[in-house]
Amino acid sequence: METSKVISTDKATVVIQVNPQVTQNIVNGDDGQETRGANGNTALAEFFKAQPKALGTVQIMIGLVIFLFGVVRTTEIVPYPVISVFSALTFWGSLIYIAAGSLSVAAQNKLHLCVVKASLIMNVLSAITAVIAIFLMSIEMAMLSERWGYYKIIYLGISVIMLVFTITQFIISICISGFACKATFRDSTVVNVALNQSGH
Repeated sequence: METSKVISTDKATVVIQVNPQVTQNIVNGDDGQETRGANGNTALAEFFKAQPKALGTVQIMIGLVIFLFGVVRTTEIVPYPVISVFSALTFWGSLIYIAAGSLSVAAQNKLHLCVVKASLIMNVLSAITAVIAIFLMSIEMAMLSERWGYYKIIYLGISVIMLVFTITQFIISICISGFACKATFRDSTVVNVALNQSGH
């Protein structure tokens, strides 16, 4: 139900209308869990329906897998440079993915606008990181394809797996960012100001 408040003075009339979407609501999750939105509105409920907890869990798992591949690559002795090792991409990239996933899970658990905004920021950063990682791994795979031998097969295989995970991470980050952006930037209050005509 839309609510409005009128404040009138000799100089102006201010009408504040609160969007009917802004309500204190309770959202039931698929697991039967009830979540009450402190700043809840329909947009936050839609964000909840996007299952950020499930997507965030996938992000955390991707971050862990890429981190483990980075550890394996760092401990191996290779006769030629590998971009993902020297740029430490597998370490700082995986930390960003894990942070984005953790905030996505927290956003569904808390269903609070501040946590959703934090999730939005981290997922945008995660998407940018994924784009950089895709670019660097593509260069790395092109370099590896020119070389022959035992190391080429192993590293090219690991690079392909990491590339698939990174593309998946990029898609998830974009999806969560879209829903979080919709929940964050939807206007809820409209203020109309009308100047009263003076008789002088």
